[in-house]
Amino acid sequence: MVSGKQVRLARLTERGRMLCIPMDHGITSGPMKGLDTIYKTIREVERGGATAFLVQKGIVKQMPEPPKIGFIIHVSGSTSLGPDPNWKVRVGGAETALLLGADGLSVHINIGSKAEPEMLRKLGEVADECEAWGIPLIAMMYPRGEGIKDPNDPNVLTHVARIGAELGADIVKVPYSGSVETFSRVVDSCPAPVVMAGGPKMDNDLAVLRMAREAMDAGAMGVTIGRNVFMHERPAAIVRALRAVVIEDRSVEDALSLLEREARA
Repeated sequence: MVSGKQVRLARLTERGRMLCIPMDHGITSGPMKGLDTIYKTIREVERGGATAFLVQKGIVKQMPEPPKIGFIIHVSGSTSLGPDPNWKVRVGGAETALLLGADGLSVHINIGSKAEPEMLRKLGEVADECEAWGIPLIAMMYPRGEGIKDPNDPNVLTHVARIGAELGADIVKVPYSGSVETFSRVVDSCPAPVVMAGGPKMDNDLAVLRMAREAMDAGAMGVTIGRNVFMHERPAAIVRALRAVVIEDRSVEDALSLLEREARA
């Protein structure tokens, strides 16, 4: 028997792999490049072959037409203007996400911050809610705050990922640890599937593609890459290149050649 959660997960993935483009940054940082024309960017992401995108509920409510790929509604928020940007509060829930047609829900948890206890409570509550409604939960687990010395420390990342799985997430998103060997440790010690976070904007497409390839080689379920896609000069092209790596299991060299061919076209 197929469950509703399985149906929704299938809409967020392809061949069991996820290439998701998060675009929830508008609350934190405002309408940065690519998010100032977010509906155009969503269409570019769809055209490039992403399996899903991730936004806040208000973006979905105002969409000019229904999306053509799976989408996730983010239910955490904070702003760079507030007293504690690391404190991600709850701003939505599973019922509203389902009414909007979402295929998944996501929460952002900063482990090591002063507000960690409140965010852990939020994660546990949202996980129970998602289980009751049959909607997949993606937990964005970040080592971030006063208690973190090195956010890329593999030992810290394995702990952070494990917290997300222990509290009920169906998929756990964590930053990349820097190597296949160390990220394999993160993936192998997490009971839930792991997807890699894309991190800060890079100026080098090769570095983005190489990071994605290494994450997949380490056993990740996929990647979630935001700024390195929506701030790109050609979002559809970089998504197509990432798709070659993540979904089609091709080499970095193949993906880069694909990107360069599109640039010459």
